[in-house]
Amino acid sequence: MVERKIGWAPQGSHTLVGGEIPRVDGQLKASGQAKYTHDMNSPGTLFAKLLTSPHAHAKVALINLEKAKGVKGVKAVLAMVKVGDEIRYEGWPIVAIAAERPEYAEDGLRAVEVKFDPLPHYVDEANLKGAEAAEITDAGEPLKLTRTLGIDKTGDTDEAIQSAAHVHRGFYGVPSITHMCLEPHGSHAAWKDEDLQVALSTQNVSGTATQYALPLGVDAARVTIRCDFMGGGFGSKFAVDAWDVACARLAKVTGRPVRLMLNRSTEMQIAGNRPSAFAEVTVACDAEGHLTAWESHHWGTNGPQGSTIALGMAPYLFKPSNRTCRATGIATHCGPERDWRAPHHPQACALTQTALDDLAAKAGLDSLEFFRRNLDLTNLPHIYRPELEIAARLMDWETKWHPRGQGAGRGAVKRGVGVALHTWGGGPHQSNVTLKVHPDGTIEVLMGTQDNGTGTRTCIAQVTAETFGVPMTAVKVSIGSNQYPQAGPSGGSTTIGGVSGPVRRTAQQALWKILDLAAAKYGVDGNSLFARDGRIWSGETLICTWKQAAGLIGPMPLELRGGPVTEEEGLTSQQVGGVQMAEVAVDIETGVVRIVKMVAVQDMGLIVNRLLARSQVSGGLIMGIAYALSEERIMDNKTGRFINANFNDY
Repeated sequence: MVERKIGWAPQGSHTLVGGEIPRVDGQLKASGQAKYTHDMNSPGTLFAKLLTSPHAHAKVALINLEKAKGVKGVKAVLAMVKVGDEIRYEGWPIVAIAAERPEYAEDGLRAVEVKFDPLPHYVDEANLKGAEAAEITDAGEPLKLTRTLGIDKTGDTDEAIQSAAHVHRGFYGVPSITHMCLEPHGSHAAWKDEDLQVALSTQNVSGTATQYALPLGVDAARVTIRCDFMGGGFGSKFAVDAWDVACARLAKVTGRPVRLMLNRSTEMQIAGNRPSAFAEVTVACDAEGHLTAWESHHWGTNGPQGSTIALGMAPYLFKPSNRTCRATGIATHCGPERDWRAPHHPQACALTQTALDDLAAKAGLDSLEFFRRNLDLTNLPHIYRPELEIAARLMDWETKWHPRGQGAGRGAVKRGVGVALHTWGGGPHQSNVTLKVHPDGTIEVLMGTQDNGTGTRTCIAQVTAETFGVPMTAVKVSIGSNQYPQAGPSGGSTTIGGVSGPVRRTAQQALWKILDLAAAKYGVDGNSLFARDGRIWSGETLICTWKQAAGLIGPMPLELRGGPVTEEEGLTSQQVGGVQMAEVAVDIETGVVRIVKMVAVQDMGLIVNRLLARSQVSGGLIMGIAYALSEERIMDNKTGRFINANFNDY
């Protein structure tokens, strides 16, 4: 007797789920057959380009489009601002032009006559005192660039610091960095009568139609969004942007499809950044290395919004009973913030745990032992404790660690090891699914989700095939359209949990219906039946093939629709933790840093695809290395311009 219960078998007991299954669309991507938004070029497509502001802060004084309209090949010219509008950062879209060829669009941009009245700007994100003293106006009114984001105080921080055995004071900071999706932001828009069809590079297929409908004055039901493949998002592609709406307007005016993709420099200027964070920190511990006090003031910028990482992020993970935290946001004339892979966490981790490293050194402890002694100040000590031991073993920490200034190596190249802890929420988003079992045994799954790199198609196919006991080749997965059942956006580590749960439940319900048909046909108890290896079994007795069982549904497919996963069904838990360690070699004469070894130990819950999960962790390591060593948005204080907005210099 097999109990009919919606849910999941224990980790390691599946045939496909948890396996190292290559991406089902990997060959399409590797061979160039996968069509991204950037590849869309339907017959008659026009190519659109943007003219953007060269100023960080200015007022539009003049726009004359007449010459541009007469340029060879130009089919439409659209002003995205009007005279008198205030520009608040370099790259602000001014004019969009659609033309027969990209070169013609560029010619059209050069023919646009636009004049600006430059205004005072401020872009020095680390200089809090400079921001406080700056004299800036916005819309003609004095603008205070700094604002207090709050004060959080617990216990008696001053007394705890004064009575501590060890105290460390330091300044720490991480600069703004910009999104670098391999596929820039953009869209391909086409109208058919009053229906708008958009190929959009988006993390939010189901949630973007209304964002077109409102500014365009059309019904959301008449807007079709497609995103079959996307070249990365990382949190920057949840919304429809002004340039996407402009693309649709150009398509409407010309009566032809239009494609508008940001160029790399504009992508870096305006398509999102990770905010900066700088902090003055005082941290203290007792003689045994137990953290007793934290005091900090952190500041930074996320652009014109005038914010930085949230007040509650400091100190990160470790929460002593005595702590005082202040946060100040700086409004700058830089491009705006967008979500980016665990918003605020990397900055808070860097500020906090670097300070704790320094305190540990003063206490005569290595960072690993210091963290061990303070795990009870975190929210996941039961997770971090075994993770630290696993990571230490993999890194051979006990052998490689040395006190500062001792044992780092002879000559100019010095070696050392470091450790950091992190956390995140995760869990499932809200998704719906339509599942069809065809009489020939093939299965079709339709979801209005997207694959922004996590392997969504592959995981859906795995879960479906696992449930029905069929090969993955028997499953067709259709995603990437808002015409499919609504699914949540891909962000916050919620996609695989969000799509796998509804697919699992709906597949199980469909399977049970088919097993009941087989039971009636072959005179057996339906509750004793299960599917495996393309066959239907009762214990060790073969009842029929899967195709024979599927054929019992009749000439029409069996179609079921399922909704979001429930807590009882699993894959809903939140709050994970992880540990990373690094061994580096630093040439103290040249400044060259070489990564010798990195280790990541990650709490994940049920792993649907081990290969893809490992890829996600590896991607996190790579992005962390880049953040630490090779990425920084460099702003010129005098001109307000982003001076390294290109792949070569960034």
